[in-house]
Amino acid sequence: MHVLESLHRNVKTVAMPSAMVVGALFCRQVTALEAWSGQMITPTLIFLMLFVTFCRVKPRQMKPSMLHLWLLLIQAVACVGVYAALHPFDPVVAQGAMICVLAPVAMAAVVIAGMLGANVATMATYSLLCNMAVAVYAPVVISFTGTGVCSFTEILARIAPLLIMPFAAAQFCRFVFPKGAQWIGDHGQISFYMWLLSLVVIIGRTTAFIIDLHDASLRTELWLAVAALVLCLAQFKVGRMLGRRYGDAVAGGQSLGQKNTVLAVWMAQSFLDPIASIAPTAYIVWQNFVNSYQIYKKDREAAKNRI
Repeated sequence: MHVLESLHRNVKTVAMPSAMVVGALFCRQVTALEAWSGQMITPTLIFLMLFVTFCRVKPRQMKPSMLHLWLLLIQAVACVGVYAALHPFDPVVAQGAMICVLAPVAMAAVVIAGMLGANVATMATYSLLCNMAVAVYAPVVISFTGTGVCSFTEILARIAPLLIMPFAAAQFCRFVFPKGAQWIGDHGQISFYMWLLSLVVIIGRTTAFIIDLHDASLRTELWLAVAALVLCLAQFKVGRMLGRRYGDAVAGGQSLGQKNTVLAVWMAQSFLDPIASIAPTAYIVWQNFVNSYQIYKKDREAAKNRI
Protein backbone atom coordinates (compact mmCIF):
# COMPACT_ATOMS: atom_id res chain seq x y z
CA MET A 1 0.00 0.00 0.00
CA HIS A 2 2.81 2.37 0.88
CA VAL A 3 4.46 1.59 -2.45
CA LEU A 4 1.24 2.39 -4.34
CA GLU A 5 0.76 5.63 -2.39
CA SER A 6 4.35 6.64 -3.11
CA LEU A 7 3.94 5.83 -6.81
CA HIS A 8 0.69 7.84 -7.02
CA ARG A 9 2.34 10.78 -5.24
CA ASN A 10 5.31 10.75 -7.62
CA VAL A 11 3.03 10.55 -10.65
CA LYS A 12 1.07 13.60 -9.45
CA THR A 13 4.33 15.50 -8.90
CA VAL A 14 5.59 15.12 -12.47
CA ALA A 15 2.20 14.89 -14.19
CA MET A 16 1.70 18.56 -15.10
CA PRO A 17 5.21 19.18 -16.50
CA SER A 18 4.93 15.89 -18.40
CA ALA A 19 1.54 16.86 -19.83
CA MET A 20 2.98 20.20 -21.00
CA VAL A 21 5.94 18.46 -22.67
CA VAL A 22 3.63 15.99 -24.44
CA GLY A 23 1.37 18.82 -25.63
CA ALA A 24 4.35 20.81 -26.94
CA LEU A 25 5.97 17.85 -28.73
CA PHE A 26 2.75 16.71 -30.38
CA CYS A 27 1.28 20.17 -30.94
CA ARG A 28 0.36 19.54 -34.57
CA GLN A 29 -1.39 16.26 -33.82
CA VAL A 30 -3.19 17.76 -30.83
CA THR A 31 -4.29 20.80 -32.83
CA ALA A 32 -5.56 18.60 -35.65
CA LEU A 33 -7.49 16.42 -33.17
CA GLU A 34 -9.03 19.47 -31.52
CA ALA A 35 -10.01 20.86 -34.93
CA TRP A 36 -11.52 17.49 -35.91
CA SER A 37 -13.64 17.54 -32.72
CA GLY A 38 -14.97 20.99 -33.55
CA GLN A 39 -12.97 22.55 -30.67
CA MET A 40 -15.02 20.49 -28.20
CA ILE A 41 -12.34 18.46 -26.37
CA THR A 42 -11.29 21.17 -23.92
CA PRO A 43 -14.84 22.44 -23.15
CA THR A 44 -16.03 18.87 -22.58
CA LEU A 45 -13.19 18.10 -20.19
CA ILE A 46 -13.72 21.35 -18.28
CA PHE A 47 -17.44 20.61 -18.01
CA LEU A 48 -16.75 17.12 -16.62
CA MET A 49 -14.09 18.39 -14.19
CA LEU A 50 -16.42 21.00 -12.77
CA PHE A 51 -19.31 18.55 -12.62
CA VAL A 52 -17.22 16.17 -10.50
CA THR A 53 -16.09 19.01 -8.23
CA PHE A 54 -19.54 20.61 -7.88
CA CYS A 55 -20.99 17.27 -6.77
CA ARG A 56 -19.20 18.00 -3.48
CA VAL A 57 -20.73 21.46 -3.09
CA LYS A 58 -24.11 22.26 -1.55
CA PRO A 59 -25.71 25.57 -2.62
CA ARG A 60 -26.16 26.66 1.01
CA GLN A 61 -22.38 26.40 1.47
CA MET A 62 -21.78 29.03 -1.21
CA LYS A 63 -21.72 32.40 0.54
CA PRO A 64 -19.91 35.54 -0.66
CA SER A 65 -17.33 36.81 1.81
CA MET A 66 -14.99 39.75 2.33
CA LEU A 67 -12.21 37.63 0.80
CA HIS A 68 -14.18 37.48 -2.44
CA LEU A 69 -14.78 41.23 -2.39
CA TRP A 70 -11.10 42.05 -1.87
CA LEU A 71 -10.02 39.65 -4.60
CA LEU A 72 -12.42 41.24 -7.09
CA LEU A 73 -11.33 44.74 -6.11
CA ILE A 74 -7.62 43.92 -6.45
CA GLN A 75 -8.18 42.35 -9.87
CA ALA A 76 -10.25 45.30 -11.14
CA VAL A 77 -7.79 47.95 -10.00
CA ALA A 78 -4.57 46.04 -10.79
CA CYS A 79 -5.44 45.33 -14.44
CA VAL A 80 -5.88 49.07 -15.11
CA GLY A 81 -2.79 49.96 -13.07
CA VAL A 82 -0.58 47.47 -14.89
CA TYR A 83 -1.76 48.77 -18.28
CA ALA A 84 -1.15 52.40 -17.31
CA ALA A 85 2.33 51.61 -15.97
CA LEU A 86 3.50 49.65 -19.03
CA HIS A 87 1.81 51.57 -21.84
CA PRO A 88 4.56 54.23 -22.12
CA PHE A 89 7.10 51.43 -22.37
CA ASP A 90 5.30 49.25 -24.94
CA PRO A 91 1.54 49.31 -25.73
CA VAL A 92 1.50 45.66 -26.83
CA VAL A 93 3.24 44.48 -23.65
CA ALA A 94 0.82 46.64 -21.66
CA GLN A 95 -2.15 44.94 -23.33
CA GLY A 96 -0.71 41.47 -22.71
CA ALA A 97 0.01 42.21 -19.05
CA MET A 98 -3.41 43.76 -18.56
CA ILE A 99 -5.23 40.71 -19.89
CA CYS A 100 -3.20 38.43 -17.58
CA VAL A 101 -4.68 40.31 -14.61
CA LEU A 102 -8.14 40.94 -16.06
CA ALA A 103 -8.78 37.28 -16.93
CA PRO A 104 -11.16 35.57 -14.51
CA VAL A 105 -10.21 32.67 -12.28
CA ALA A 106 -9.79 29.40 -14.17
CA MET A 107 -12.71 27.03 -13.96
CA ALA A 108 -10.23 24.25 -13.17
CA ALA A 109 -8.89 26.26 -10.22
CA VAL A 110 -11.66 24.77 -8.10
CA VAL A 111 -10.23 21.32 -8.87
CA ILE A 112 -6.61 22.21 -8.13
CA ALA A 113 -7.53 24.18 -5.00
CA GLY A 114 -9.50 21.21 -3.70
CA MET A 115 -6.46 18.98 -4.18
CA LEU A 116 -4.36 21.49 -2.23
CA GLY A 117 -6.78 21.54 0.71
CA ALA A 118 -8.75 24.72 0.04
CA ASN A 119 -12.41 25.10 0.91
CA VAL A 120 -14.16 23.96 -2.29
CA ALA A 121 -17.32 25.96 -1.52
CA THR A 122 -15.24 29.15 -1.15
CA MET A 123 -13.58 28.49 -4.51
CA ALA A 124 -16.84 27.59 -6.24
CA THR A 125 -18.48 30.79 -4.97
CA TYR A 126 -15.60 32.95 -6.18
CA SER A 127 -15.50 31.17 -9.53
CA LEU A 128 -19.13 32.12 -10.16
CA LEU A 129 -18.72 35.69 -8.85
CA CYS A 130 -15.44 36.41 -10.65
CA ASN A 131 -16.49 35.11 -14.05
CA MET A 132 -19.76 37.06 -13.94
CA ALA A 133 -17.95 40.22 -12.76
CA VAL A 134 -15.36 39.97 -15.53
CA ALA A 135 -18.11 39.49 -18.11
CA VAL A 136 -19.44 42.89 -17.05
CA TYR A 137 -16.14 44.67 -16.37
CA ALA A 138 -14.00 43.40 -19.27
CA PRO A 139 -15.96 45.14 -22.06
CA VAL A 140 -15.49 48.46 -20.24
CA VAL A 141 -11.72 48.00 -19.80
CA ILE A 142 -11.11 46.61 -23.28
CA SER A 143 -13.10 49.40 -24.92
CA PHE A 144 -10.44 51.84 -23.65
CA THR A 145 -7.36 49.64 -24.10
CA GLY A 146 -8.14 47.47 -27.12
CA THR A 147 -8.47 47.83 -30.85
CA GLY A 148 -11.90 46.29 -31.25
CA VAL A 149 -15.36 46.26 -29.72
CA CYS A 150 -15.95 43.89 -26.84
CA SER A 151 -19.50 43.11 -25.73
CA PHE A 152 -20.91 41.67 -22.53
CA THR A 153 -22.86 39.02 -24.41
CA GLU A 154 -19.80 37.73 -26.31
CA ILE A 155 -17.81 37.15 -23.14
CA LEU A 156 -20.80 35.80 -21.22
CA ALA A 157 -21.51 33.35 -24.05
CA ARG A 158 -17.98 31.98 -23.61
CA ILE A 159 -18.26 31.71 -19.82
CA ALA A 160 -21.80 30.76 -18.90
CA PRO A 161 -22.09 27.30 -20.54
CA LEU A 162 -18.89 26.04 -18.91
CA LEU A 163 -19.67 27.58 -15.52
CA ILE A 164 -23.39 27.40 -14.90
CA MET A 165 -24.29 24.16 -16.71
CA PRO A 166 -21.97 21.83 -14.75
CA PHE A 167 -23.11 23.41 -11.48
CA ALA A 168 -26.77 22.94 -12.41
CA ALA A 169 -26.13 19.36 -13.58
CA ALA A 170 -24.26 18.50 -10.37
CA GLN A 171 -27.04 19.88 -8.15
CA PHE A 172 -29.65 18.03 -10.20
CA CYS A 173 -27.65 14.83 -9.70
CA ARG A 174 -27.36 15.51 -5.95
CA PHE A 175 -31.14 15.79 -5.57
CA VAL A 176 -32.24 13.05 -8.00
CA PHE A 177 -29.34 10.57 -7.63
CA PRO A 178 -27.80 11.40 -4.23
CA LYS A 179 -25.85 8.16 -3.93
CA GLY A 180 -24.41 8.61 -7.40
CA ALA A 181 -23.42 12.19 -6.62
CA GLN A 182 -21.81 11.08 -3.37
CA TRP A 183 -19.82 8.39 -5.19
CA ILE A 184 -18.64 10.94 -7.76
CA GLY A 185 -17.70 13.40 -5.01
CA ASP A 186 -15.79 10.69 -3.13
CA HIS A 187 -13.77 9.93 -6.28
CA GLY A 188 -13.00 13.55 -7.10
CA GLN A 189 -9.36 12.71 -7.91
CA ILE A 190 -10.52 11.68 -11.38
CA SER A 191 -10.91 15.38 -12.18
CA PHE A 192 -7.13 15.76 -11.83
CA TYR A 193 -6.51 13.31 -14.67
CA MET A 194 -9.12 15.01 -16.83
CA TRP A 195 -7.28 18.28 -16.14
CA LEU A 196 -4.06 16.65 -17.39
CA LEU A 197 -5.75 15.73 -20.67
CA SER A 198 -7.08 19.25 -21.08
CA LEU A 199 -3.61 20.61 -20.31
CA VAL A 200 -2.11 18.53 -23.14
CA VAL A 201 -4.66 20.03 -25.54
CA ILE A 202 -4.20 23.62 -24.29
CA ILE A 203 -0.40 23.45 -24.47
CA GLY A 204 -0.56 21.80 -27.90
CA ARG A 205 -2.76 24.56 -29.29
CA THR A 206 -0.62 27.20 -27.60
CA THR A 207 2.63 25.83 -29.01
CA ALA A 208 1.20 25.66 -32.53
CA PHE A 209 -0.01 29.26 -32.22
CA ILE A 210 3.44 30.51 -31.18
CA ILE A 211 5.18 28.56 -33.98
CA ASP A 212 2.81 30.01 -36.58
CA LEU A 213 3.10 33.58 -35.26
CA HIS A 214 5.50 35.53 -37.51
CA ASP A 215 4.47 39.15 -36.90
CA ALA A 216 6.05 39.68 -33.45
CA SER A 217 9.65 40.59 -32.77
CA LEU A 218 11.67 38.36 -30.46
CA ARG A 219 12.13 41.27 -28.05
CA THR A 220 8.37 41.80 -27.74
CA GLU A 221 7.74 38.08 -27.28
CA LEU A 222 10.32 37.89 -24.50
CA TRP A 223 8.93 40.93 -22.69
CA LEU A 224 5.42 39.51 -22.89
CA ALA A 225 6.63 36.19 -21.45
CA VAL A 226 8.56 37.96 -18.66
CA ALA A 227 5.56 40.15 -17.82
CA ALA A 228 3.38 37.04 -17.61
CA LEU A 229 5.88 35.35 -15.27
CA VAL A 230 6.13 38.34 -12.92
CA LEU A 231 2.35 38.79 -12.81
CA CYS A 232 1.76 35.07 -12.29
CA LEU A 233 4.08 34.91 -9.26
CA ALA A 234 2.79 38.23 -7.89
CA GLN A 235 -0.86 37.24 -8.13
CA PHE A 236 -0.33 33.87 -6.46
CA LYS A 237 1.67 35.59 -3.69
CA VAL A 238 -0.80 38.44 -3.08
CA GLY A 239 -3.73 36.02 -3.23
CA ARG A 240 -2.17 33.72 -0.64
CA MET A 241 -1.34 36.65 1.65
CA LEU A 242 -4.91 37.90 1.44
CA GLY A 243 -6.38 34.41 1.79
CA ARG A 244 -4.29 33.78 4.90
CA ARG A 245 -5.96 36.75 6.60
CA TYR A 246 -9.34 35.06 6.05
CA GLY A 247 -8.22 31.55 6.98
CA ASP A 248 -7.68 30.02 3.52
CA ALA A 249 -4.36 30.89 1.91
CA VAL A 250 -4.75 28.27 -0.83
CA ALA A 251 -8.17 29.57 -1.91
CA GLY A 252 -6.80 33.12 -2.06
CA GLY A 253 -3.76 32.11 -4.08
CA GLN A 254 -5.63 29.98 -6.61
CA SER A 255 -8.46 32.53 -6.93
CA LEU A 256 -6.14 35.37 -7.88
CA GLY A 257 -3.30 33.43 -9.51
CA GLN A 258 -4.84 30.66 -11.59
CA LYS A 259 -6.41 32.27 -14.64
CA ASN A 260 -8.83 31.20 -17.34
CA THR A 261 -6.06 31.53 -19.92
CA VAL A 262 -8.15 30.03 -22.72
CA LEU A 263 -10.61 32.91 -22.33
CA ALA A 264 -7.71 35.38 -21.92
CA VAL A 265 -6.09 34.25 -25.19
CA TRP A 266 -9.44 34.54 -26.98
CA MET A 267 -10.04 38.07 -25.62
CA ALA A 268 -6.52 39.16 -26.60
CA GLN A 269 -6.79 37.75 -30.13
CA SER A 270 -10.31 39.11 -30.63
CA PHE A 271 -10.18 42.58 -29.09
CA LEU A 272 -6.50 43.53 -28.58
CA ASP A 273 -3.36 43.37 -30.70
CA PRO A 274 -3.16 39.60 -31.44
CA ILE A 275 0.53 39.60 -30.51
CA ALA A 276 -0.52 40.50 -26.94
CA SER A 277 -1.99 36.98 -26.64
CA ILE A 278 1.57 35.69 -26.16
CA ALA A 279 1.36 36.91 -22.54
CA PRO A 280 -1.65 34.77 -21.51
CA THR A 281 -0.16 31.99 -23.62
CA ALA A 282 3.02 32.12 -21.53
CA TYR A 283 0.91 32.44 -18.38
CA ILE A 284 -0.47 28.96 -19.11
CA VAL A 285 3.03 27.52 -18.67
CA TRP A 286 3.97 29.59 -15.61
CA GLN A 287 0.79 28.90 -13.66
CA ASN A 288 1.05 25.18 -14.25
CA PHE A 289 4.64 25.13 -13.03
CA VAL A 290 3.38 26.90 -9.89
CA ASN A 291 0.58 24.35 -9.55
CA SER A 292 3.03 21.47 -10.01
CA TYR A 293 5.27 22.85 -7.27
CA GLN A 294 2.31 23.34 -4.92
CA ILE A 295 1.09 19.79 -5.47
CA TYR A 296 4.62 18.47 -4.93
CA LYS A 297 4.95 20.46 -1.70
CA LYS A 298 1.51 19.37 -0.48
CA ASP A 299 2.26 15.70 -1.14
CA ARG A 300 5.65 15.97 0.59
CA GLU A 301 3.99 17.43 3.68
CA ALA A 302 1.33 14.71 3.64
CA ALA A 303 4.02 12.02 3.36
CA LYS A 304 5.91 13.47 6.36
CA ASN A 305 2.73 13.54 8.44
CA ARG A 306 2.12 9.85 7.73
CA ILE A 307 5.59 8.88 8.96
